[in-house]
Amino acid sequence: MMHSLTYGARAWLNKALVGLMLLCGVLAGPARAGQVHLLALGDSLTQGYGLIEQEGFVPQLRAWLAERGHDVRLVNGGVSGDTTAGGLSRVDWSLTPEIQGMIVTLGGNDLLRGLPPEMSRANIEGILQAAAEKDVEVLLVGMKAPGNYGPEYKVAFDALYPELAERYGALYFPSFFEGILPDDAPPETAAGLMQPDGIHPSGEGVTRIVAALGPSVEALIARISEKEAGRP
Repeated sequence: MMHSLTYGARAWLNKALVGLMLLCGVLAGPARAGQVHLLALGDSLTQGYGLIEQEGFVPQLRAWLAERGHDVRLVNGGVSGDTTAGGLSRVDWSLTPEIQGMIVTLGGNDLLRGLPPEMSRANIEGILQAAAEKDVEVLLVGMKAPGNYGPEYKVAFDALYPELAERYGALYFPSFFEGILPDDAPPETAAGLMQPDGIHPSGEGVTRIVAALGPSVEALIARISEKEAGRP
């Protein structure tokens, strides 16, 4: 999620940088035996908007996993300002051959723009289809719509994540903000854990988000490891 007068130029630059990082990963050489390769596909929440690098979601999740003994290469595929349509447009080339699993965290910018839930659903489904075609395991992270769009909108938007996860056999985590806003708690619960814009978490907020989401990422790693163990 991102608010900027230079949105178009910065979004293009962010996508170019993500492409360069992915290319560098491909050229870096063979993977270590047993190492798991994950892609975090998302928007500014994934990218780490407004934070110094080590406080961002991907670096903190890398550290959390490493502390628990996981040998994981986690690619930051977050692009500030991306909607689900943006994620769909780049998922195919983002899933480079070594990627075994993908964490999908998209939909926040769809909500900021009030885009129709059926459009978001179609885009997320396209992302899951792309992963299935490349035999990539997925952890789908949900988003919860605010109430100001009306109850019908909220019901339709909130439901698309668990329904699609079940349809495509993906792992599911109910909300990116679960670690700081559990069980649809009121916004004041997150006081001091958000940046001044009220949209992006602070470094401490990200720490709590990672602690809540981390076990689901471990489940993704376990699923990948089981699959690899069963290959001839």
